[in-house]
Amino acid sequence: MKSYIAKPSEVQRKWYVVDAEGKTLGRLTSEIAKVLMGKHKPTYTPHVDGGDFVIVLNAAKVKLTGKKLDQKLYRYHTGYVGNLVEIPYRRLMDEKPEEVINHAVNGMLPKNKLRSRMMKRLRVFAGDVHGHDAQNPEVLDI
Repeated sequence: MKSYIAKPSEVQRKWYVVDAEGKTLGRLTSEIAKVLMGKHKPTYTPHVDGGDFVIVLNAAKVKLTGKKLDQKLYRYHTGYVGNLVEIPYRRLMDEKPEEVINHAVNGMLPKNKLRSRMMKRLRVFAGDVHGHDAQNPEVLDI
């Protein structure tokens, strides 16, 4: 019996909405990454971008366990000598809570050419209002 290989033209995409209120960051983002990759579908093929769209609401109300809110740092380098910027997650959650979920999901996706396409299908909102009602998103229970 031959294995089924999905073709990019045969991919059917759906929209899902996830409420992040009270959810743990790592457990939430690993489930989001699975949906973006398409691993929840029986037609999953690693080299084909077959995932779905995900809308995340209430990103500002996501939880971090233990002392991560104060001890965990978001780091990036500006490109200039000696300019490594470190931002504690508490400050990042106050200023840009969407970036916390984007950064976590980005690290869980495969490091290849498909990652940027998968990240374009992730929409994160700090509040509970989104402008994607026309796509009729289904609620994804995590």
